[in-house]
Amino acid sequence: MLKLKQIFLIALMCLSLTSCEFISNTFKYKDTTKLFIDNLLKRDYNKCIIGMAMKHDMATKTEINTLRNGLKNFRGLLVRNSGMQLEYSFMKAEKTFSSGREDNTPPNTTLVFIQFSDKDKFGVFRVLFDDKSKKILNINIVEMGIPIPSMVKFWLFGLLALCIPIFNIFVIRQIKQSELKKKWVKYIAVIVLNCPTIAYKAVGGLSITYFNFQLLFGFSFGLMGYLSSFWAFGIPLGGIYWLWRLKRINKPTDEILPETLIIV
Repeated sequence: MLKLKQIFLIALMCLSLTSCEFISNTFKYKDTTKLFIDNLLKRDYNKCIIGMAMKHDMATKTEINTLRNGLKNFRGLLVRNSGMQLEYSFMKAEKTFSSGREDNTPPNTTLVFIQFSDKDKFGVFRVLFDDKSKKILNINIVEMGIPIPSMVKFWLFGLLALCIPIFNIFVIRQIKQSELKKKWVKYIAVIVLNCPTIAYKAVGGLSITYFNFQLLFGFSFGLMGYLSSFWAFGIPLGGIYWLWRLKRINKPTDEILPETLIIV
């Protein structure tokens, strides 16, 4: 038993160290991408090549002249659609481990998504980094020329979404203060039974999913660039039901007809 605990603690420490390293690396990836694109826009292709992981196994057969021509074409595409003055923001970094090889991130690499924008439009870079050298292995544009959305409606919808967990927490407190039995069952119902889901995306607007449950007290959100920013909340069916039941139970008995008395 002691050995199992020691193994568990060692595994937990290794996982924590790996996670800390992954997080610290993600902060550098945005700056590295920004420096690479700045050099690209200045037509300093030599510095761009220096910033690439040319010693990685995936890049050993790459010809410099071919790479240089590719960078020129890449710059032309970027300038035509987004101009020379860009701002950058980190969206997400991921490593994918799947049974299907084509879905896996290559060994010792990290896939990073960086948003770039001008005054009116934005796009997304998909950048593959070498974990050892922290240099770029591959970069391409997955989205470009998307109009920057107004965030006023997005944040107003967020205020509405935040009302759902506040309501559910209120109902849970009412259940706790009641004389109901098996309260934990009621808590689970309030937390889980939030359906259908109403969502608002910064890019895409309003949508409804009828068979989607929101388990985080009835709401969820994401803030990863314009493309992946959303608020979502579920209709709090569990909270509404148990609030109604509590009001019925607490109603004076002389106001309730005998056949409608509820036994809990």
